Amino acid sequence: MKGKVYLVGAGPGDYKLMTLKGMECIKKADVIVYDRLANDKYLKEAKENCEFIYVGKASKNHALPQDQINEVITQKAKEGKIVTRLKGGDPYVFGRGGEEAEFLLENDVEFEIVPGITSAIGGLCYAGIPITHRDYASSFHVITGHLKDDENDELNWNALANNEGTLVFLMGVANLKKISSNLIKEGKSKDTPVALISWATRYNQRVVTSTLENVYETAIKEEVKPPTLIAVGDVVKLRDKLNFFENKPLFGKNILVTRARTQSSTLVEKIMDLGGNPIEIPTIRIEKVENNKELEYEINNIKKYNYLILTSQNGVNIFFDKLSEMKLDLRILAHLKICAVGPATAKELKKRGIIADIVPEKFVGEAMYDTLKDILDSNDNILIPRGSSARDFLVDKLSEICNIKEVHTYNTVIEDKYKDEIIGLLNDETIDYITFTSSSTVSNFIDIIGRENIDKLKSTKVISIGPITSNTAKSLGLEVYKEPSNYTINDLINCIIQD
Repeated sequence: MKGKVYLVGAGPGDYKLMTLKGMECIKKADVIVYDRLANDKYLKEAKENCEFIYVGKASKNHALPQDQINEVITQKAKEGKIVTRLKGGDPYVFGRGGEEAEFLLENDVEFEIVPGITSAIGGLCYAGIPITHRDYASSFHVITGHLKDDENDELNWNALANNEGTLVFLMGVANLKKISSNLIKEGKSKDTPVALISWATRYNQRVVTSTLENVYETAIKEEVKPPTLIAVGDVVKLRDKLNFFENKPLFGKNILVTRARTQSSTLVEKIMDLGGNPIEIPTIRIEKVENNKELEYEINNIKKYNYLILTSQNGVNIFFDKLSEMKLDLRILAHLKICAVGPATAKELKKRGIIADIVPEKFVGEAMYDTLKDILDSNDNILIPRGSSARDFLVDKLSEICNIKEVHTYNTVIEDKYKDEIIGLLNDETIDYITFTSSSTVSNFIDIIGRENIDKLKSTKVISIGPITSNTAKSLGLEVYKEPSNYTINDLINCIIQD
């Protein structure tokens, strides 16, 4: 098989600023060669056996020189592999993508360029600065900030200084004094607004503003470090008015998500949309019961039941997937009253074409029992397909009234491969909140880190989705900071927003 290299622009940092085509290249890659400025969350989208090679370049510290990067991507492609070369921003905007493409061409390796959003535009946008504006700038120039003494003459400082458009210097903070002094020397007003944008478009974005005359001293005082964009021009005046990103309610917050990866998407999405940084460290893994003959038997005898209770999104999906596998459809459920333990479960049912007949106001087994106890009698038969680790309360209490059949459809397995990562995060004290959405996420989390490390959570606020989860957390020695009045993901998020 002939290999191929995709030179992919990963955008300026925000996870969602990757193009659809770029994400396709990540998902099909055999090898991903990635930079420091490419969001490492993209790596989680790669297939299971993908090889990762880090070639990041920090100031005066290159993990791999450019000529070796060229050799690596070429050699991997010649081995017949699909290689995604993941680069921050756009491959052709000071990303040395042109050099890599030329080297591949010289070595007869097929390649394709996937453009990305350059930080010169996207970074300014997230800082509240339009790179052009009818009232302030009708053009822009993007300039490398990597200035060496023997390269100074390559830039026409007079032309740059006397152009009315926006100037954006990439990778230039180390040469900030030289940049500002050269522009002033060639006629640029010393009062020209300047913005220094660090880690643009990310949850930890930081923007410092000044004037051309004072920007170097400001940068020293504010301890501005790379990676930082330098924006010069009157468009910087619009920052206070148009700064949408840093005004998001969860901006700057690190939030640890402990749900199974198959369940975490809604929570992760909401955190990202609100400006926070979701850190996915699943403590549980959902494993479907394979070759589930017991479930098949009960489905084949579904006519004897008059109620079906589903207690989770996983339970819904596994049950209906089994129907499809058995070449059955919704018609066999027509005689049933179908109950969902909460809105998330009800929503998953709706995706399957079912409107739940009963959804209790509170989203716990106790509420389901309270809803059903007065309408059930000894003649009723209820099927409850659910996880093996689910609480016994609902089954035990309903069994006192009528006939209950519980079928285990999945197991929750401890996901212990992230222990070192979790301990590292806790040691760094970088986590603002940790979220628990079930008792199993709590107990597994403690099993993973070990009871001896519980004290490391003292600087982190624990958010529990409801009283059952909170009780488990407290019994294991955790202090629960907040718990929503309604036990939903939206209300859990609101707890953090309102903090």
